[in-house]
Amino acid sequence: MKIPKDLKYTNDHEWVKIDGDVATVGITDFAQGELGDIVYVEVETVDETLEREEVFGTVEAVKTVSDLFTPLSGEIIEFNQSLEDEPEKVNSDPYGEGWMVKIRFSDASQIDDLLSAEEYAEVVEG
Repeated sequence: MKIPKDLKYTNDHEWVKIDGDVATVGITDFAQGELGDIVYVEVETVDETLEREEVFGTVEAVKTVSDLFTPLSGEIIEFNQSLEDEPEKVNSDPYGEGWMVKIRFSDASQIDDLLSAEEYAEVVEG
């Protein structure tokens, strides 16, 4: 299981990459492994402003459907359109081509509430 050190994480098994005032968000290697083969990613919140921990979409796997939660308050500015035709990218490359959304966040102080790689490792190791 990979947990890149340059990313931030949530207890909901999402990763966050900060670049200026934009956060790229996806689900972690652990999450995609738990979900199994991902068959559909739905995000209908592009151009909407959401509060932290609001649902921004869903990911559907063969055996379950799981909500995706906004890790930072802000506007959903982009959805990874390639996931419409190739949702399996979330399984094969969760930290790269399997990213889900980009958020222009409105409160940088919320970044401090995200988990480091070490803290996230403790969450998944239980």
